[in-house]
Amino acid sequence: MVADTQGRVVELNPAATRLFPQARHGCPLRDVAPAWLFEAHDRFAADTVAAPDTDGISATGRIGERSFEAHPSRSGHGPVVWWLFDDTGRRSAEDELRSERERTAFLARASTTLLASLHVETCMEATARLAVEHLADAAVTVAPARGRSSPVTFCGPSGEVTHSLVRADPDDVPGLSEALRGFPPVPSRWIDPAALPDWAVPDGLTGPVGSVVVSPLPGHGVPAGALILLRTEDRRTFSESEETFARLFAARAGAAISAARMYADQAAITTTLMRDLLPPRLHSVRGVEFAGAYRASGRGDRIGGDFYDVHPGATDEEETLVVLGDVAGKGLEAAVLTGKIRNTLQALLPLAADHQSVLGLLNGALLTSHHTRFATLALASVIRRGGTVRLRLTSAGHPAPLIVRADGSVEAADTHGTLVGAFPRITSTTAHLELAPGETCLLFTDGIIEARGGPLGDELFGTERLAQALAECAGMPAEAVAGHVQMLAAQWVGDGRHDDMAVVAVTAPHHAHLSAVDGRTRGRYTA
Repeated sequence: MVADTQGRVVELNPAATRLFPQARHGCPLRDVAPAWLFEAHDRFAADTVAAPDTDGISATGRIGERSFEAHPSRSGHGPVVWWLFDDTGRRSAEDELRSERERTAFLARASTTLLASLHVETCMEATARLAVEHLADAAVTVAPARGRSSPVTFCGPSGEVTHSLVRADPDDVPGLSEALRGFPPVPSRWIDPAALPDWAVPDGLTGPVGSVVVSPLPGHGVPAGALILLRTEDRRTFSESEETFARLFAARAGAAISAARMYADQAAITTTLMRDLLPPRLHSVRGVEFAGAYRASGRGDRIGGDFYDVHPGATDEEETLVVLGDVAGKGLEAAVLTGKIRNTLQALLPLAADHQSVLGLLNGALLTSHHTRFATLALASVIRRGGTVRLRLTSAGHPAPLIVRADGSVEAADTHGTLVGAFPRITSTTAHLELAPGETCLLFTDGIIEARGGPLGDELFGTERLAQALAECAGMPAEAVAGHVQMLAAQWVGDGRHDDMAVVAVTAPHHAHLSAVDGRTRGRYTA
C-alpha cells in the first residue's frame, strides 16, 4: 500500500485491497486503516531527516483478528510504501510462550507458599488467596466433611480470607460432590452459575457470577478437598487452557493440604504416644518425698532411653515401688523399648514385693521380643515406719544408689546384679536400709556419672564428684536434691554431647503427719 505525505492512499496491490476493502485512490488513510498504522505513517512522513530508502519496522498491531508488522520505505521525500507482513502465528506463539513462563513461575511460587506451612487451615487459606490473585475473582476451598459440616475457606476480590464450618449438601453445587470424591472436574460450560447456593459465593463479590470452575484437590491417594473458582459476568469466562491450568494449580494445592493433614495426624499420634513415654511428675506419697529429673541426650528430644516411675502401694501397709531404668541406645528406638518395659512393669506390680521375680519375668519378656537391646534397672521398695523410711534396693546391671546421711556423709547401697534382657538368667542382690529424717537415697543412670566435660571437655563427672555434690544436699527436700544433681551434671557437660540423664531422689522428710480427708486416713502427708 502506498500513501503520500498528506496521508492519502495512492496505490494498493491486490493483497492490500483485500485487507482494506474500503480503501480507494485518494481517500484518507485515516478512514480505512487502524489507528496504529496511520499514526505510524504520519510520524514517518513528517520525518524530513529520514534518509532515502529508509527501511525498518515502524509499527505493529492488529487488523481484525490478525497481527501485522508494518515496514515503511520511500525514495527521497516522496510517497511512503508500506509493506505489511502477517505475523499472527509468531505473535500467538510468543504470547503462548510468555503465558507459559508466567504460569510456570506462578506454580513454582505457589508450591513454595503452600509448602511453607504444614498447617491444614493455613494451606487452605493460601490456596484460596493464590487462586484469587491469578485465576479468578473469588475462590472457595472445601475440605472433606467432619460429621455433618465441611470446613470451608473463602477469599473474595479484596484478598481477605475467612474460615467457616458450613452445614450444606455438596450436591447443591454442580460438580462439588464429585470433586470431593476425587472424580475428574466438570467443565465450566456445564455449570450454571445461577444454581450456586449463597454459601458458595464469598462476600465482596460485586456483580452476578458469570462463570464457575469446580476442581478436585487431589491428595496422596485420598482427595484433600475441592476448589471452587468464580468470575463475575463482566470478566470473560474460563477458557479450556485456563481450566487446565487451574487443575495444575489444584494438584499442587491438594498435595500441600494432604501433606499438612498427614503431618497433623502424625503429630496427634505422636503426642498421644509421648504422653505415656514422658517421665511422670513425682510428689510425696504416704509420708515419703519423691522427686525426679530427666534430660534427654538430644537437644530437641523429649524422650529417650532413661526412665523412672513411682507406683504407690494399693494400701498404706504396702510398699511404694520406685523404678529407674536405662535402655541401651538413644532416641526413638530406645524410647519404644522404654515404653514396653514400663508397661510390663505396670503389669507385674502385684509381684512388686519380690524384686527377683519381677526382674526374672521382665528379663524373659525382653528375651522373647524382637528387640535386641538390653536395659539396666534399679528397684526400690519404700515404706514409712514411724519417723524413718525403710528401703529395699535391688540393682540389675545398674549403678548402685547413693545415700546421703543427715551429717553429710555419703554411702553406696550394697546391691548389684546382671543386665535385663541380655542373658537367659538374671541374678541380683537386694540391700536393706533405713533413712532418718532429712536423709535421701538417690537413684541415677550412668548418664550422670559418665557425662564428659570439665575444663578440657573429656573428663567424666564420675561417682566421686556425684558423692561430693550429694554431701552438699544433706537435709534438703527431695526436689532440691534431684534438681541440684541434674544442674551440676548439665553444667559439667555444657554444650557437649552426652547420654540421657535421669535421677530420682527418695527423702525422709524432717517432719510429717497424716492428713484426714472425709474422716478417713488417705495416706497423704504434708510437711
